[in-house]
Amino acid sequence: MGDIIGGDQIFPELILGVGLALLIGNGLAMWKNRRGEQPAGVEGEFRPGRAWFLMGVGVVMAVWGAVSVFT
Repeated sequence: MGDIIGGDQIFPELILGVGLALLIGNGLAMWKNRRGEQPAGVEGEFRPGRAWFLMGVGVVMAVWGAVSVFT
């Protein structure tokens, strides 16, 4: 069954996708914060330290996923 759905490639592709989502999502949040925009209905404050940390995690995951997929 794993050969039919490509089970050996699903995990690295998921890691790559989640890493890119973390990287792009937090980058977009930082960019919008610099422009002074805030999502509707949000009462909290923007935490740049957490965004930088999650972007770092996203870079590590994206590199790991890309190396696993393309090697």
